Amino acid sequence: MSSAAAANTADAATSSMTNVFAIGRYKTVLQTVETRSCTTKSTLAVPPPKPLLIARPSEAGEYPILVLLHGYLLYNSFYSQLIQHIASHGFIVIAPQLYILAGPDTTDEIKSTAAITNWLSKGLHYLLPPHVQPNINKLGLAGHSRGGKVAFALALEKEATSLKFSALIGLDPVDGMDKGKQTPPPVLTYVPHSFDLDMAVMVIGTGLGEVKKNPLFPPCAPKGVNHQDFFNECQEPACHFVAKDYGHLDLLDDDTEGLRGKTTYCLCKNGKSREPMRRFVGGIVVAFMNAYLLGDNKDLLAIKDGQKTVPVELKTNVCIG
Repeated sequence: MSSAAAANTADAATSSMTNVFAIGRYKTVLQTVETRSCTTKSTLAVPPPKPLLIARPSEAGEYPILVLLHGYLLYNSFYSQLIQHIASHGFIVIAPQLYILAGPDTTDEIKSTAAITNWLSKGLHYLLPPHVQPNINKLGLAGHSRGGKVAFALALEKEATSLKFSALIGLDPVDGMDKGKQTPPPVLTYVPHSFDLDMAVMVIGTGLGEVKKNPLFPPCAPKGVNHQDFFNECQEPACHFVAKDYGHLDLLDDDTEGLRGKTTYCLCKNGKSREPMRRFVGGIVVAFMNAYLLGDNKDLLAIKDGQKTVPVELKTNVCIG
């Protein structure tokens, strides 16, 4: 094949790829779902174990599912723009509110996530219109910060689930304050490739996550318990992407309301803008889910091989297996 013909073939392949970093072709619906409490009764036939924020396509179809866990002391509503980006590419994204206040122990969060996973096959369809069908056989799990630790813990079967995940995504995951100061139950073992996970894994990190915002506060994703340590323990197939000039909370909405929302701009070292990082995370999650839930790896390979422009400068771009 001539060089011109090869170039034309490459251009044709590139043009056929989805722009995963842009909003997808599906219009999305964002809905909140409350659960039953000791003082209220739910009108749902099978209410979820925890309150949910769900982003889904409005068009008819059968869609894979992604469960996304929030970070420490954050609200699921802070991820509204991110989950709508993912949903616009043909996914149902479920973001539970695991707690309002929590101590260092993540055991209850792991149990709650397992309960939500087990609920999906029983109750999710009651929340969706008849023309929108969830495919519980194509299921991904993602978590941000402490939620990333919880996601890995559940994938490592620290709590049993009735459904099987096919993809695991850590969004700048953190396993405590420092090596030797992990929050219980610890996930990292510091043994290379020790995670025995029967699924594909992607770890997304931030270059500024391990940098202090100011001398009064520790870094939000400290060395020794951050994305690098999680990836070191992953087995094939696994990917690791690190956004160089962005921080731990830069994947959140631009406007995070309330006192907690204001603190998301104060506690962690941030990049200049959240929009590029959020768009990158949304796009790379879509590419990864397409590859390992739908069998379409064109976008993921193009990103890995540097053939697709990404919204951020990558410090690390590695896939094994």
